[in-house]
Amino acid sequence: MDWFEREKKSLIQFYRRQKVVFVKGKGCWLYDENGKKYLDLVAGIAVVAIGHSNEKFVEKVSEQLKKLVHTSNLYYTIPQIKLAEKLKEITKMDKFFFCNSGTESVEAALKISRKVTGKKKFVAFENSFHGRTMGALSITYKEKFRKPFEPLLKPVEFAKFNDVEDLRSKVDNDTAAIIIEPVQGEAGVYVASKELIGEIFDLKDRYGFLVIFDEVQTGFGRTGKWFGKDNFGVQPDIMTMAKAMGNGFPIGCVGVKDSVAEKLEVSEHASTFGGNPLACTAALAAIEVIEEQNLVENSAKVGEYFKNRLNEIKFVENARGLGLMIGAKVNVDAEDVVKRALSSGLIVNNTDERNLRFVPPLILSKEEVDYAIDILSNLN
Repeated sequence: MDWFEREKKSLIQFYRRQKVVFVKGKGCWLYDENGKKYLDLVAGIAVVAIGHSNEKFVEKVSEQLKKLVHTSNLYYTIPQIKLAEKLKEITKMDKFFFCNSGTESVEAALKISRKVTGKKKFVAFENSFHGRTMGALSITYKEKFRKPFEPLLKPVEFAKFNDVEDLRSKVDNDTAAIIIEPVQGEAGVYVASKELIGEIFDLKDRYGFLVIFDEVQTGFGRTGKWFGKDNFGVQPDIMTMAKAMGNGFPIGCVGVKDSVAEKLEVSEHASTFGGNPLACTAALAAIEVIEEQNLVENSAKVGEYFKNRLNEIKFVENARGLGLMIGAKVNVDAEDVVKRALSSGLIVNNTDERNLRFVPPLILSKEEVDYAIDILSNLN
């Protein structure tokens, strides 16, 4: 059966897909329609944190599926309240709003910032990526994403990443918020400097804007800490979350400080599906597994091992990142590496022609790292 042709005839061609059809997964492994297995170092783009088909996750979601899927936010549901309480514990934020994706969480964060501060301007960073809806796209840097859809949200300015002086020149009294990824993911995995983060909070004290940390990709153990912010010892005013939060089940979230929440009013934002019982149960199950299996610690330990082993490969110039969020600059065609690795049973991702990105399940073992390094080292 030619699934490739059927896809082309029935789906808008927004995606350039790899030539493989996956039908099942277990742990860090995926299996195609012919039974061939692949080590998955992409995890649905930093999503499947606890691995494919985790037994506890499947059990918890299945139980909830039999009881209640959706009621809307016109009513109270227990999983939503329990999830908010759990997030309060692990994020140290105070109040939460649930949506369905990372870009939706960013949209909410932008609206909240304007409402709370009464200001209009946003400052983001060069090479940032925050989503593809109109507001999130406005603070996403790459012109190829932005240009076809202008005019976008204004005013927005982009500061050079890790350039304190340039940031200072972009902030003024009309700034509603600075939004930053603690590790830029789509840019190729680049970590914010402690100097930059410190300057953001110094400028906040001077100008009175809000600080938004986009933790959509860096959250839930990805960087070897529960959240990217924890690598810097800071607490933003607003934090966006998604991806690994539901281990593949769509859910997003915005966390805010009480000082922000108290200035928001009923009906100023909403989501029909956001925080439904099934999604919240999936997130609670994923967090429970991360805790029980010490996956935050595993991310830090195995991530460091993975970086060191990547630097042994001849075509890798340098590997960088935090935890199991790793980028590697290569001196060959990165897209070609992705294709050849796939044919050898290894799933990797490239962010541009010279950078590979590795965001595997947080259950990845050192033995599986060695398996991947052997394949990469022997690519012809």
